[in-house]
Amino acid sequence: MTTSPRTERRSALPLPLADQTVFSFRFTASPRGARLARRLSSCQMDAWGWRYGTPAHDSVELIVAELAANAATHGRVPGRDAKLRLSREDGGHVRIEVSDVRGERLPEMRAAGSGEDGGRGLVLVAALAEEWGTAPRPGAPGKTVWAVVAAGPVLG
Repeated sequence: MTTSPRTERRSALPLPLADQTVFSFRFTASPRGARLARRLSSCQMDAWGWRYGTPAHDSVELIVAELAANAATHGRVPGRDAKLRLSREDGGHVRIEVSDVRGERLPEMRAAGSGEDGGRGLVLVAALAEEWGTAPRPGAPGKTVWAVVAAGPVLG
């Protein structure tokens, strides 16, 4: 008996698992890739026990959405992926890292004018995160923008 290619095919996406302390994957530096990063981070937060709609869950989801959108907009190089890394840390903290290949273009927090459509994302990140910053991308050209969220204990 032969199996069809459909049954042998495995997903390239990582599965959110409750027992893993680090969730990491590469995504295309595009709006579609940024949406996928946000959605998978949301699923991982839920798997870790910070349920949908809780402040910790929503803060991480919003920060990932902003950093992934920035990577897709300002850090994009055709044919090169961006990377999301979430880590569950001691003391009820979640560290978010989004890396792209444009190390020469560091994020800049600024006050956007009332007539501008964008420019407020990093203000949101700073408001939701305990701390945030940038670092050179480890092992590759580019940068990593990171944020730490005080998620608190997981409530059953």
